[in-house]
Amino acid sequence: MPKKYILPVREVDRAVYDLIKSGRKKLETRAGGPRYQHIKKGDTVVLKCGKDSFEKTVTKVHKFKSVKEMLKRHKPSEIDPRFQSAEELIALYHSFPNYDERLKKYGVIAFELKNRPTLR
Repeated sequence: MPKKYILPVREVDRAVYDLIKSGRKKLETRAGGPRYQHIKKGDTVVLKCGKDSFEKTVTKVHKFKSVKEMLKRHKPSEIDPRFQSAEELIALYHSFPNYDERLKKYGVIAFELKNRPTLR
């Protein structure tokens, strides 16, 4: 049975939240670890930024040992449409609090997302 998980987005990353909400960013990545390990295809993720939230359905889950490994499969612009180069994207990951140690320990999880179907 599909489950529902909350993916928090910091207010300083509101631009990322807006890109996911609009559908321009279809791949959301997180440092691995216990919080995200159980999310599977078909599950719902609730993206929350401040008081705002919306839901998407997970269509695929990819697990990578590192950001560099992930970049062998996905272009930087697929991960974040604001970036074209791997160097820019890697710098972004280094800017997140505690990400370097979490990435080394757990790797990266990438969730492919789509809008939830509307019920009629």
